[in-house]
Amino acid sequence: MQGKVVVITGGTSGIGQVAAEQLAGMGARIVLVARDKARGEATLARLRGIAPGQSHSIHYADLSRLREMKRVAGEISAAEPRIDVLMNNAGAIFYERRLTEDGLEMTFALNHMSYFVLAHGLRDRLVASAPARIVNTSSRAHVRGQLDFADLQSSHGYAGFKAYGLSKLLNILFTRELARRLAGTGVTANSLHPGFVATRFGDDGSAPVSSGILRVLKVFAMTPEKGAQTMVYLASSSDVAQTTGEYFYNSKPARPSPAAQDDDAAKRLWEVSATLAGLAD
Repeated sequence: MQGKVVVITGGTSGIGQVAAEQLAGMGARIVLVARDKARGEATLARLRGIAPGQSHSIHYADLSRLREMKRVAGEISAAEPRIDVLMNNAGAIFYERRLTEDGLEMTFALNHMSYFVLAHGLRDRLVASAPARIVNTSSRAHVRGQLDFADLQSSHGYAGFKAYGLSKLLNILFTRELARRLAGTGVTANSLHPGFVATRFGDDGSAPVSSGILRVLKVFAMTPEKGAQTMVYLASSSDVAQTTGEYFYNSKPARPSPAAQDDDAAKRLWEVSATLAGLAD
């Protein structure tokens, strides 16, 4: 990773922060995308301590808003002559249904649309830097995802875990179609399940019962260091330099649910997402 440039969302806490620190230690220059300034500056300081010779940087954006996704993608593209790895890792679970300023359900916007828009906005830089990689954090929770194109915004029977499972299914479908569209460019795209990790995830307290259950379960969860291993592997290992369109767990290819292998659904999801984002297909 010496001299490589890695753009990572969700890199100021949990597995994203661990991955950023480990990749910095391997020689990469890290470009963070964050929302919280205090955590952002603290993470930037740690990265500079790990690799003081690298000009690590940070951009601030609310990745639930389409205009912010587009703005930060444009800023990074303008600031970085090359991008070797894009790691889409930002995500959250929301126990109550919320809509963004764009009228999108919050989980869908943050966990799926930010992946789509950033990959679109940074595509030219990645292709120009090839060989390059895109790494999308999904989850085993995708097996509970039920894709209904008539209700992508979860307006009927909303439940936090249900919406989260859908978003993780969308991550895998998006990755498959992205890999297909990038074929021949030298840019690979893979998704992963990091495992059940003890992080800040789900701790916002908006639903005391659900968040309380998660806190109890985290007693038995793996550490962020263990959870970040597959992310770092996909970003750096020569073993997967030519691998694309796959889903990984424990640094090995895994078989996602049948719904996550539906290439027709993946293509349709791409088209719908491009329309929602106001981007060319």
